Amino acid sequence: MAGVQFLEQYTQGGFNGQIPLYSAFTIDETTLPQQKDLALGVPGAQEWVNDLPNAANRKFVADFRARYKHGPSFYGAQSYDAANLINSAVTAVKGDLTKKDAMREEMSKAAFASVRGAFRFGNDHFPIQNFYLQEVVKGANGELALKTSATIVTDNQDKFHDRCPMK
Repeated sequence: MAGVQFLEQYTQGGFNGQIPLYSAFTIDETTLPQQKDLALGVPGAQEWVNDLPNAANRKFVADFRARYKHGPSFYGAQSYDAANLINSAVTAVKGDLTKKDAMREEMSKAAFASVRGAFRFGNDHFPIQNFYLQEVVKGANGELALKTSATIVTDNQDKFHDRCPMK
């Protein structure tokens, strides 16, 4: 896991405490058990975080933990959303997979309960979504945990969407 190795090398190089480390997609519940205390105080940005306060996310995280005995990664959250997005289109066409144009139209609506909360697709089919700041903290039980401290970007859209010929 490159994120684990990067954090170890950052610390071994003596940069910890000297040069601030800001990460994106480096620390999550799958890497944290290997990163341990090296991850303390390292802020990270992601479009999905484990403690988002919406019903779909709470269910996803709880079901994932019950089955796998650890929390999901952002890749797991994206995969779960992708499956639910496809399911919303299949349901809308009543299972008739020959209706490809109708399925594409339904998927462009993003009419499903996303673990990311509300999001929509832009004209270039990239998600318009929030990004969150998460940090590693020690819980009351002394165990490391991820905690979301802020929404750092709201309704982020691809900067070049206006140049995209897609409608």
